[in-house]
Amino acid sequence: MTEAPRAHQRHCIAHRREADGTIQTLEDHLRSVGRLAARNAAKLNLAAAGEVLGLLHDLGKYSKEFQDYLASATGLIDQDADDFVDSSRLRGKIDHSTAGAQFIWRNLADAGQHGRIAGQLLALCIASHHSGLIDCLGTDGEDNFARRIGKAERSAHLDEAVTHLDPGIASRVDELIHRCDLTDDLLGIINAIVDVEKSARGSKTIVSFNVGLLVRMLFSCLIDADRTDTADFEQPRAGQLRYHGDYPAWDILIGRLEAKLGAFKDSYPIDGLRREISNHCRAAADRERGCFTLTVPTGGGKTLASLRFALHHAKRHRLDRVIYVIPFTSIIDQNADIVRGILEPADVGIEPGTIVLEHHSNLTPEEQTWRAKILSENWDAPVVFTTSVQLLETLFGGGSRGARRMHQLAKSAIIFDEAQTVPLRCIHLFNNAINFLVEQCGSSVILCTATQPLLNAVSSEKGAARFQSSDEIMPDANGLFDALRRVEIRSRCRPGGWSDDDVAQLAADEIADTDSCLVIVNTRKAALSLYQASARRGDQVIYHLSTAMCPAHRRIILAEIRQRLEENAPTLCISTQLIEAGVDVDFGAVIRHVAGLDSIAQAAGRCNRNGRHVLGRVHVINPAEERIDRLIDIRVGRDMTMRLLDEFARDPSAFDGDLLGPKAMALYFSYYFFQRANEMDYPVSPTDAQRDDTLLRLLAGNNLSADVYRQCHGSAPPNFLRQAFMTAGAAFKAIDAPPRGVIIQFGTEGKNLVADLCSAVNPEQEFRLLRLAQQYSVNIFSHVFDTLLKARAISEINTDTGIYYLHTEYYSEAFGLSEKPVSPMEMYSV
Repeated sequence: MTEAPRAHQRHCIAHRREADGTIQTLEDHLRSVGRLAARNAAKLNLAAAGEVLGLLHDLGKYSKEFQDYLASATGLIDQDADDFVDSSRLRGKIDHSTAGAQFIWRNLADAGQHGRIAGQLLALCIASHHSGLIDCLGTDGEDNFARRIGKAERSAHLDEAVTHLDPGIASRVDELIHRCDLTDDLLGIINAIVDVEKSARGSKTIVSFNVGLLVRMLFSCLIDADRTDTADFEQPRAGQLRYHGDYPAWDILIGRLEAKLGAFKDSYPIDGLRREISNHCRAAADRERGCFTLTVPTGGGKTLASLRFALHHAKRHRLDRVIYVIPFTSIIDQNADIVRGILEPADVGIEPGTIVLEHHSNLTPEEQTWRAKILSENWDAPVVFTTSVQLLETLFGGGSRGARRMHQLAKSAIIFDEAQTVPLRCIHLFNNAINFLVEQCGSSVILCTATQPLLNAVSSEKGAARFQSSDEIMPDANGLFDALRRVEIRSRCRPGGWSDDDVAQLAADEIADTDSCLVIVNTRKAALSLYQASARRGDQVIYHLSTAMCPAHRRIILAEIRQRLEENAPTLCISTQLIEAGVDVDFGAVIRHVAGLDSIAQAAGRCNRNGRHVLGRVHVINPAEERIDRLIDIRVGRDMTMRLLDEFARDPSAFDGDLLGPKAMALYFSYYFFQRANEMDYPVSPTDAQRDDTLLRLLAGNNLSADVYRQCHGSAPPNFLRQAFMTAGAAFKAIDAPPRGVIIQFGTEGKNLVADLCSAVNPEQEFRLLRLAQQYSVNIFSHVFDTLLKARAISEINTDTGIYYLHTEYYSEAFGLSEKPVSPMEMYSV
């Protein structure tokens, strides 16, 4: 090593608390992060790897350059002192993450091939802990990992930092690095990945992809430990509120659920079948961990039945948590309330949100400030309700905010409600991820839906979900569909299509006959247009539902609708697809704009849901005007459904006479997946990744970059990991454009919430308020956000928070968020 600079004349610091000036020493921070990261990684039997990551992640902060910067920034050095530096100019420019990466690499890279693999994996996590995982190989073929590891001493400060490293930490790091289990445990998981793919006839691509998931899992262990320790030092009381996995025993939660189930009375003819479904789930919970399917027709009570499976399964296998993944926030509103009412009973004094965590809003900006990072959630609860978007961002998104939560997916029971809604371009990424979680992370996955997609029948070379028919929880799914058949599908598609006035008349006819009708359309614009056409008739009570309305608003509207349905009061509801998947309403008739057969099945689940009629009617119609050319999923689904409707009309017996049964659904998905087989590995363009490629390849062997490297150097890249993590993370979007959340001043509570947020003085208070704000937020696309910002329709809560609220004149009580001011009459019309 080179000669070290002169010794520091003060203790090395990691952070200085803004509130009272208290110092956290660098030694204390490293030890604490090491302890937390070890605990996080212990779920993978990688506690040693987690601890060494924590102990070394901020090694570069021991340099005099960084200590002078930090002391100057926090006022510990007088401006006239020789060591004072302009901290504002240096912010983010002093490298403190490379030193730890270099240290671990240099100590392991000479220990043979296995040492190089383990060294690269650990070094990559440390080098990336502020930026998000970096590209090992860039899309231009550059070996970014080698460049980072080869960074000069004047920038990386490794030798200098080592001379100041606390002796106790240095001794512990030396012990961990030279323990056989550090490398052996990492290589053990990698070998297990290889063995599984060999037995499943997978591919080298999937092996590399899953090794990349292992990297991201360890990265998550480090990121969460670092963010948690920093936040808890800055706000000690916030740290006291964390559970760190110390939750009520599963027996307690199981007891509450079983007591609730036992108290249910049969109110409808279908309730006996729902109980039978629940009992099958209870019996299946004793199976070994794995990937399961739960195929139950809509209205079969999947929410509590799957929760029953998960709680008992978690107890049986000592899992850490249950994670319920739902495609739409509208279902989270409903399902989380139901489960919270059972698991957090008010009569035992449980603080709301301590057992059931609801996480679905995107209030914090994509470009996070450090303050926003402190406010981010890490799923520290025994039961978590979240969205598919949040889950997919956790697995594949860029940066560190989503990745922070990934380790919480290990040793968990993960329920995917409405599994058919996994975005098509994410199919192979998703399949490989759930296989990894089951096979390497000790988790179980439950795929719940009435319309089971063929996730296990897609290309195994790119990644098929590994489950078989024996993994179905229901012993006779076909018989269950027969027993629960409550509707008839009427194909009413016709040349020229249906105008809004025609649809409004059909809905009025159904209301006259059955008292209620639900119309589901494919776009917000279509919902608004049909609402206005129906309102012009002036002869019925009409409700509108869409994601332009905040959850608190939708909850009130749904409560009114349910009350009217219970009273058999004439009711018309016009909604986008948000009402389809799991929203518990029971209309006499449903009209559905033609879409994918899975969407039609979900729409049918809102008709005659409780079997109060012999058969309900579901009309499938083609609108005369519909702009869905850019909505590829809806357009292709519509086309495949039209094909299936024609085939069914010619020979219903080929489908067992049931257009919504398992045979019809399997054929639909075979058509749909075959039509779009080349889209399932998440294709990206030069705009996203500097070339045409796929995220599956970028997150696996990154072969195109490796080819460029060979052309330039005449040999293969020297290191094991070649993934372009950062490029892939930047290109990944769970939906077509990342939504920005804005807070709605809906009702008195919404207005008070915004006022409280504007006056909040510390992150701890903001943390509590932002949890509440999830119920008063609407997610909007970037171009809408820009339009509202330009119109001064939104304002920032406080400077540099990146959290915005909407001015009241841009929100309608009937339609929700509007890009233009709404008139007083529109604001209060119903």
